[in-house]
Amino acid sequence: MDWLSKYWWIIILVILLGMFINVIKDLNRVDPKKYLDNKPDLPPHRDCNDKWDDEDDWPKKK
Repeated sequence: MDWLSKYWWIIILVILLGMFINVIKDLNRVDPKKYLDNKPDLPPHRDCNDKWDDEDDWPKKK
């Protein structure tokens, strides 16, 4: 068990490497074109986010 106290960081690196490889595999399976073709519509409460502040607070350029 002495080796475990000296080399615990190697175990953590192996776990992180495995997680990293799995993330890369999962991201390779994602098809962005298929997602964009089937993209859901925005709900009505998010359609007008750019219109919530119609008043222009910035000074006008002269």
